[in-house]
Amino acid sequence: MRVSEPAPAKLNLALHVRGTLPDGRHGLETVFAFCTDGDRLEAEPADDLGLEIIGPFFQGLSNNDNLVMAAARALREASGIKTGARLILNKKLPLASGIGGGSADAAAALRLLTSLWKIDPAHASQVAPDLGSDVPACLLSLATRGEGPGDRLRQLDDATISGTPVLLANPGVQLSTAAVFAVWDGIDRGSLGDWRSGRNDLESAAKSLAPQIENVLVWLTGQAGANFVRMSGSGATCFALFDTEEQRDQAAVGCPANWWHLATFLR
Repeated sequence: MRVSEPAPAKLNLALHVRGTLPDGRHGLETVFAFCTDGDRLEAEPADDLGLEIIGPFFQGLSNNDNLVMAAARALREASGIKTGARLILNKKLPLASGIGGGSADAAAALRLLTSLWKIDPAHASQVAPDLGSDVPACLLSLATRGEGPGDRLRQLDDATISGTPVLLANPGVQLSTAAVFAVWDGIDRGSLGDWRSGRNDLESAAKSLAPQIENVLVWLTGQAGANFVRMSGSGATCFALFDTEEQRDQAAVGCPANWWHLATFLR
């Protein structure tokens, strides 16, 4: 029996970097939102763990050394399960693009294997923080405020988020999160209140490495019905929230051919 689980694309509606924590990670205040589309993970019972990667962005990914397998191994160890699973990852999201692809895939593996192996969901919550700062939020895949390194979470009850039409666009650039943080200016510009009046503190650093990001932001801002435009995470993917689905789709039609884009909704 094969089962499947979505790995929704993650957006940072706002991202404030508040300095460095004692353990060396960066202190963040952010609002996570998730899309209705993204990667997809399938699994079926097997004696051992194995992974096959397919889809438009499979190149450059290892079948063994990646977050999906790390999540599966960690969950099996935490739960004491001896069986395995054959996993198939359909990689639809671009790599190193600021929309949590790897973290979302790891979280999908935790949810999927919890169901397949019929184990306590507490094991998934236990191992998620060690897999990456975004993985606990991706495990929920709901609008959430994150603090600390991003894994102190509070679910948001914001009716203005769910169902919002959104267009994601990436100029075909991969950006390492570590590289972006390395050129971040280190200035704490203050706390995050309402996400719409917030900012992404990594935008300037990301633009210094990938100037094309400015072109994406300008283009999205100029689209009819776009009421909110921002870069997500450490880039280079940017997004626009739209008044209507029709306006979003019209913008998607006009998206430059050499950019990756995704017309979707917020969950």
